[in-house]
Amino acid sequence: MIKNVFLDFNGTIINDVKLCYDLLNDLLKEQNKEPITLQRYKEIFTFPIKKYYELAGVDFNIESFDSLAVKFINRYQPLSLNCGLYPDVIEVLNYLKNKNINLFILSASEKDNLLWQCQKYKIDQYFNAILGIDNIHAGSKVEIAKNFIKENNINLDESILIGDTLHDYEVAQAVGIDCRLVESGHQSRSVLAKANVKIYKNLIDIMEEL
Repeated sequence: MIKNVFLDFNGTIINDVKLCYDLLNDLLKEQNKEPITLQRYKEIFTFPIKKYYELAGVDFNIESFDSLAVKFINRYQPLSLNCGLYPDVIEVLNYLKNKNINLFILSASEKDNLLWQCQKYKIDQYFNAILGIDNIHAGSKVEIAKNFIKENNINLDESILIGDTLHDYEVAQAVGIDCRLVESGHQSRSVLAKANVKIYKNLIDIMEEL
């Protein structure tokens, strides 16, 4: 029986794919680089973020990754409030809470920015913990997950991680919990297919299976 659900945030709870795609093309335009298509974006998006920037054609000789990361988050954060949550998010959160399931956000977003977004969207009250990283460079979530699970004696057999990227699958594998992926986020279904897990259209489909 599932008692603990870890949810990714970007591309799983908040529908920010188009915003992130647009902001990437803005950065490319400022460097006089060719824009990429949304399909290409979903094929190359990966973690760490620096790698996907390189695949998109960003030149760190023109502007450093650290500088671009600051520029991106300064543009992203206020605009993220216009993205909206995926249509089924609130229904799923209510359903899980009514089942007395522990809910956690596990994100590669900077933790203070993440908490701010959750508060603005009025979903923070659903979660037992909101876990983000301590910088804006969108690195790995593995250590955050491992430490939290150990410190809180989370039963791995009663836990599942739901996300929209291969990194979510890698995190689940690293900590030893089950994983499900949704295809509506930052990576295409063909990319997600590299993971040996079921892929769903949305959260509702996952809840129906569980």
